[in-house]
Amino acid sequence: MKRMARSRKRKTPGMNLTSLMDVFTILVFFLLTNSASDEAIEAPKVITLPDSVVESKPRETVTLMVTHDEVLIEAKPVMTTEELFQSEELVVAAIQQAMIQEVGKAMTMADTELEEAKLALAERAAAGEDVTEEAAALLAEPPEVNILADRTVPFSILKKVMSSCTNAGYTRISLAVIQKASQS
Repeated sequence: MKRMARSRKRKTPGMNLTSLMDVFTILVFFLLTNSASDEAIEAPKVITLPDSVVESKPRETVTLMVTHDEVLIEAKPVMTTEELFQSEELVVAAIQQAMIQEVGKAMTMADTELEEAKLALAERAAAGEDVTEEAAALLAEPPEVNILADRTVPFSILKKVMSSCTNAGYTRISLAVIQKASQS
């Protein structure tokens, strides 16, 4: 009886939080490492993108940014926006040359996307679906460029940028926008 009385008087041990802290540490580490892998393009703070109700997300391609001060291709300055605005020619040689230098990166990204699309089409074909039109469209994929331009940049500047990209061989041009809720 004395033993039972002594065991009742003892305090119950507290919870061991070590395991719980380990789980939370792993969770925080996981969230921090995976937060940088977004599907959408992150616009720099110096650019305010226009709004749109577009449904599809942009693919990873060569990025051309037009800020108030300068034109950047893959974060490398090419020329100032003022020089581009004052330029009389529709196709700007500096932008065209910089885009030609980046065509290798665009083709590598397109090849990666092409391989993924081929695998998806092969799976659909194995399931018995007709994919001949989609397969033909995949073979003619030109290099693509995403243009991030501030919403206050005049269209005359964007027209020169797009014309220069087209002359450099980039026939697929996407303008980055901020996705907002659809109006339905």
